[in-house]
Amino acid sequence: MTISTGETRAWIGAGIVAAAALAALPFFANPYLVATGLTLLMWLALTQSWCLLSKLTGYVSLGHVVFYGLGAYLVVITWQSWPLPLAIAAAGALAALFAALIGLPVLRVRGPYFVILTFGVAELVKYSILAAEAASGTASRILFGAPDLTVIYFAMFALAAAATLLLVLVGRSRFGHGLRSLRENEEAAETLGVPVVRYKLLAFVLSAAIPGMVGAVMALRSTYFVVGQVFDPMISVTVIAMALLGGGDDARGPILGTLFLFIVSEFLWIRAPLAYMLILGAVLAGFVLVAPGGILGILGFLDGRRARGADGA
Repeated sequence: MTISTGETRAWIGAGIVAAAALAALPFFANPYLVATGLTLLMWLALTQSWCLLSKLTGYVSLGHVVFYGLGAYLVVITWQSWPLPLAIAAAGALAALFAALIGLPVLRVRGPYFVILTFGVAELVKYSILAAEAASGTASRILFGAPDLTVIYFAMFALAAAATLLLVLVGRSRFGHGLRSLRENEEAAETLGVPVVRYKLLAFVLSAAIPGMVGAVMALRSTYFVVGQVFDPMISVTVIAMALLGGGDDARGPILGTLFLFIVSEFLWIRAPLAYMLILGAVLAGFVLVAPGGILGILGFLDGRRARGADGA
């Protein structure tokens, strides 16, 4: 979806207003609204980072949660032993290192094989940690003395902003155009001189760092650590749903998709808790069938009709 200079300015203006509102939220809202904003920022950071690999290259990962879980686990096992800023930064570094180590073998396959393999890797790591915890006689962990909710909120705000900025910068760079060429035709891109292996691996590593730090921060929010919760496959599924609902391959799609699914989910939890999954599934299926291009696709269609109407007039 190509946008004009005026539309670009409008998007930037809306983004600045939204960022300012989110930054000001802890100063006037009650703890419930702050916690809700924290969750929204978490999903935004995770979705933006997922799009950095999967939207730009077409390699759809179902194992994004593994980076989130590794980051959370590192903060938990180093709690009150390491300075908190160091632990959060180390969580991102650990997730990026893990992506670098598994990247070459995992990225050798494509399509449904890549989807299944990334899911399998996430489950393997989850059950390996579960086995290690069981061997040590630990079923769960409690974090005493976690930071205030406002501190956690602003840490997540910084991560969401960083993930969004990273996707914007990569998407507009030569590197981003190279990633898109892999999505269109990887063999042709390699023939034209695109360093396919290096580009894929770098995108994979970059997409892992933010989720590692997000998991670290959210572990501080929950204060009660259970391996199955931080490695829950539904985290990956939700991220994919938000990205697909938003549409496009730039930072606008994740923002729109995250806002839409988050608001709908909150509404359904309140209004129809018993039929929540049924209604949400129908909404997602409707988008896939009627608007496969997501919200950005709908906006592009409406802009096109408006432009044709203006020309006709």
